[in-house]
Amino acid sequence: MINDSKAPKMGRFPTMGTSLRAETLAVLLASNDMTGVESLFEHRKIALNTVMRALMRKYGWPIERHDFPTNTADGRAAWASVYSLPQEVIDAALDAGGRDWIEGVRAARVGRAKRPLRRP
Repeated sequence: MINDSKAPKMGRFPTMGTSLRAETLAVLLASNDMTGVESLFEHRKIALNTVMRALMRKYGWPIERHDFPTNTADGRAAWASVYSLPQEVIDAALDAGGRDWIEGVRAARVGRAKRPLRRP
């Protein structure tokens, strides 16, 4: 086995396709705008930063974070973050079965959405 130190370091794929970690990573790997991820967190008590930290520490993804100043609706200044994966990592992940994994995550999301609501 040849050890290519220049090969991009990709992480492991989360196994549970309906988890926030899987859905967030699927957005990153598809090179989509992160605004799609924001809706995943709309009614949850977990923050995007927490999921990104898990993807980096537990799953080994080299996620990059870029902070920038922004204004809030009430006129105050705040910091916002943009998360992304380097393109070479995305390419390596897609070549290593990532396309099929993303399709599995999307199918799991559709399957979850079709479940009937429980009545109390």
